[in-house]
Order: sequence, then structure tokens, then C-alpha cells
Amino acid sequence: MKSLNTWITLAMAFAAAPALAQTPAPAAPAAATARGPQTNWWSQAGGENGPERIVWAAQKTPETPYTGVNKPIWHIADILKSHQGQARWEEKVVLTRDFDGRYVQMAPGDKAKCMFYADDRVFGWVYSGAVKMTIDGQEPKVLSKGWAFNVAPRLSYCMETVGTEPVVYYRNTPAGQVPSYPESETPTPIPGYKYIKTKITSTGGYDSFNVPFFNVTEYGDSKRTGERFLYDGHTSSNLNIGMNLTELPPATNWGHWHANMVELWVNVYGNVCALISGVGVVHGELGDVINANEERWHRATSCPNTGKSIRMAMTPRSKEGQVHYYQVDQRPAGQ
Repeated sequence: MKSLNTWITLAMAFAAAPALAQTPAPAAPAAATARGPQTNWWSQAGGENGPERIVWAAQKTPETPYTGVNKPIWHIADILKSHQGQARWEEKVVLTRDFDGRYVQMAPGDKAKCMFYADDRVFGWVYSGAVKMTIDGQEPKVLSKGWAFNVAPRLSYCMETVGTEPVVYYRNTPAGQVPSYPESETPTPIPGYKYIKTKITSTGGYDSFNVPFFNVTEYGDSKRTGERFLYDGHTSSNLNIGMNLTELPPATNWGHWHANMVELWVNVYGNVCALISGVGVVHGELGDVINANEERWHRATSCPNTGKSIRMAMTPRSKEGQVHYYQVDQRPAGQ
């Protein structure tokens, strides 16, 4: 993996089945199928089902470096060790143009302030312990290890530790944005901002592609596939299943890359092995966070002989369509 750029100058967006693509698109409406192929395919909605074509794609050289808190992999074991003896803490592990990702521990009896973000979602996954989560318009729910949550824009959410053990969870908020609070809360001061009372009529909610709570462990233990839990115009977080492998795909298969965007994964079931250009293969266990920087080739699968895996993949702009650049000489595989 010394320099993938010396091996390839062309890239293409192949048509890929949802099981192979890391960011599958929803099925086309039945009516579109009945009409047959669209003649002016260049005008159809963004997706990964267009005709194959060869293009020139710009990769940064040298490759986009990892800076600040961003690393190819954060091991949850190292995070927990660094906070040993602390009752409550936060560890920022992701900061991109789109996402601010953190691991959080709340102590027994802790309650977080209710808050919301104006136009973007808050979502995450429980690593250990249990937390009671209350979202506007939803019945409060106790989330234990393995549950994911998805807070729609403009809906306040409140979190409270349940039981005698601390709760540890991964939480993603929109990068560079500050929260709003319901009138009943006292906002936490933020330098450079002042909170003023205002009135809104905007609403938020859920649809067939978005659910407030999702049991990832139950999903992984079942034979179900292809289910979504978060998907909108700004954010996509797919629960991508990797089947059991006896060996990794060949080193000549580099997966794909995205222009101008990072792809992130939280290992939420089993073990994930990700090949990242310039880094090599990183081995992620349950709870680890893997980061494939902008324009870096990446290929994620289960680790060999460890059973099925699920990675909570995070990318922006999936609904409008995001280009997957693949190798010219290979079909996308091992994704």
C-alpha cells in the first residue's frame, strides 16, 4: 500500500448492488421500473445505478493527512483506559466538515440537559450500561448495550443513566453547530453566542427510512438484511453487514474512495477489518471507530474467521447521490 496513486490514474463509478456498496440507495419506485430505462439517464436522481463510464478523478497528493483528533482507528479499550477512575467524561474522536463524534460516559444518576439541533440529527450507539432516552413525541425508552438512537432535527432529546453502572455511548452531532434548548432548560453558555428566547413553528419527525431507536444486536443475531435507521438529505448512517470470511479480499482490491468527504465507521457488531490507503489494514473490535479520510481508498469487511460484523457507516449527502470511485480493472467486491 505504499502509494496507490502510482497504480491508477483512472477511476469509475460502477453500478453496484446495495449489498456491495457501503452506502446503498433505496429501491426505485415500481412506477419507474414499469416505464423502462430512462433515456436521459444523466438527468435522473443521484444514485449508484447509472451506466458505467470512465472519468478522470482528482485525488490529493500526498494523501489527506490525519490531523487533530482524527485517526485511522480509535480503540475503545484505549479510550476507557485513559479515563479510568473518572465518573463522567467525553472523548472527541471525530471532527470533520460534517460530524462531531464523541464517546461519552455518564455516571449513575446523571441527567443530561434536554436539547436539540435546528436542522440536523443527533445519533449514536450504546456501548455499555443503560440510558433512558426521551425524544419529543416518542415514548421514553431505556437503551441498553447494542441499541442505536436517531434524534430528528428540532426534536428535543434528554438522557438519564439507568441502574447502578455508568453508561458509555458514541454520539454524533453536526460539526460546528451549537444546540438549542426547550424553554424549561437553562442553556449552557457558549463563548461567542448568547441565548435569547424565540418562537418556532418548525417540526421534526420520522419516516420509513428513519426510526428513533434500533436494536443493532438483535439485528445482527437475526437473518434480516438491508434495513435502514437513518437517512436524510444531510446524513446517512447505514448499518452495513459484513458476512463471515475465511480470508480478506486480495490486496489488489482497494475498495473505493469519495471526493471531498470522509467515511466513518463505528464497529457495532463483531469485528471489522478496513483497508485504508497509506495506512494498511486496521483491525477494529466492538466499539472501535475507523476513519477513512477524504480521497483515501478504503475497503471494509468482517475480519477473517470472526463471524458476521456490522459497521455503523457515516457519510453525508447520500440521498442526493455520492460518487463511489472504483478501480478501472476491477468490479467492486469485498465491500
